[in-house]
Amino acid sequence: MADEVLTEKRDKVMLITLNRPEAMNAVNQGLADALAAALVDLDADPDLSVGVLSGNGRGFSAGMDLKAFVSGGMPLVDGRGFAGITEFACNKPLIAAVEGFALAGGLEIALSCDLVVASQGAKLGIPETGVGLFAGAGGLMRLPRRVPYGVAMQMALTADPIRAEQAADLGLVQVLTEKGEALAGALELAERIAKNAPLGLIASKKLIVDMQGVSESDFWAMQQAQIDNVFSSADAIEGATAFAEKRAPNWQGK
Repeated sequence: MADEVLTEKRDKVMLITLNRPEAMNAVNQGLADALAAALVDLDADPDLSVGVLSGNGRGFSAGMDLKAFVSGGMPLVDGRGFAGITEFACNKPLIAAVEGFALAGGLEIALSCDLVVASQGAKLGIPETGVGLFAGAGGLMRLPRRVPYGVAMQMALTADPIRAEQAADLGLVQVLTEKGEALAGALELAERIAKNAPLGLIASKKLIVDMQGVSESDFWAMQQAQIDNVFSSADAIEGATAFAEKRAPNWQGK
C-alpha cells in the first residue's frame, strides 16, 4: 500500500486514512490508486464488515490536487472514477469521518460513502465553479439526493460551503460530534454496524443504493436476488438460532 493512504484493521472494521496532510489530503494519482486498492482489500477480506474513511491532518480532503491536474489531468482509476472511489467504492458499508473540511472532490469522496460523521464547524462544499470547473465526480448527482434541491443548487452555483451543523440538520451528516471527535464517532458507528450479519449488510446497502429512481415493481425484482442469497445463508439460520437461544450470533459471512 502506498504511503498516500494508510490502512489499519480494528476487529471487523478497516480504518482507511488519506495521508497527504501537507497537501490537505488533495488527491493525486498515487492517492487515487492507493485508495482504490484499500477498498478492494476491504471487500476481499472476509473478517472485515465495515470501512471508515478519514483524513490525516487538519481536514478530510481539499479535493483534487490542482497542481497535479494541470500537469497530468484528473486522478482517475478505471472502473472506480475520481480518487478511486466516486464511481464505485465498495460493496461493504463505508463511513466518512470528516474533520475540518471536505471540499470539492473531498466532499465528493465523502458523498461516495454511505454515512457521514462530521465534527462541529467542519466545512462541506463544492466550490469548483470558483476555479473554472464544476463538481464532476458525482457531487451534482449525489448532493441533491441528500439535501433539498435548492440547497444543492445554491452550493453548486455560489461555491459557498455549509457547516457541519447545517449539514446535520439537512440529513447530509448522520452523526455530529465535538471538534476533534469525528473519527471516534465514526468508529463507534462502525462498531454498531459490524455487530450485524455481513451478508445482510451488503444486501441492505445494495438495495438502498440501487433503488434510487426505480419503480416499485422493479424494486421487488431486484430484492428477490438478495433474498435468495441472504435468507438461505448459514448466517440466517445462525441469527434465528441465536435469537431463540438468547445469545450473541457468531457470523460467518456465508
